[in-house]
Amino acid sequence: MNIIILIIAITALVTFTVPNGSANFEKYKFNVGAILHRKEYIRLLSSGFLHADFMHLLFNMMTLYFFGPVIVEGFGNLGFLLIYFGSILLGNIFSLFIYQNQSWYSAIGASGGVSGVLFSAIALVPQIGIYFFFIPIPIPGFIFGLLYFSYSVYMMLNPRMNDNIGHAAHLGGAFFGLVYAVIVHPESAIQNALFIAIMSLPLIYLAYEIFIKKRIG
Repeated sequence: MNIIILIIAITALVTFTVPNGSANFEKYKFNVGAILHRKEYIRLLSSGFLHADFMHLLFNMMTLYFFGPVIVEGFGNLGFLLIYFGSILLGNIFSLFIYQNQSWYSAIGASGGVSGVLFSAIALVPQIGIYFFFIPIPIPGFIFGLLYFSYSVYMMLNPRMNDNIGHAAHLGGAFFGLVYAVIVHPESAIQNALFIAIMSLPLIYLAYEIFIKKRIG
């Protein structure tokens, strides 16, 4: 079976058998307090198989379905798995770092892994076309990446009540996918260095805010 379809099938099965609000949903979702204080590290990975509702699952799995083949072609099945699960883990680890003083913080979803796959694909093919609903013209991947990173960084630095989006997990996952692609295919990274540099500007700014200004974290 195609590795992408297998991941989608397993994720859908877990989502539907462990619905939002169930005991196992609460047991395996990402939660800062449970991970730091009770050492329930399985949540760093298990939360990637849980989703809030069908639309949340559908959006993530559709993105994985369309961009996953680029990764399988460029990195093989093992590379795809490393990027997907590595991005889920790093996304959640980054969230843990950012929200370490907020024991109540929780999150679910495969968005970190999906972001890693998407941005690995963009690193390989920066001008890959990305479509949005109701917009018939594709946006070049590196422009989408710049806008995506800019929005995510802005929302992290200016949090809003009821936002309900794990921007830190998205950024951590996307960063892992991007760096993985650069390390494994340095020749493509050199060729696409300008596109990657433009796309990464918001990440550089975020690093400045976190590690120099100590604004968040």
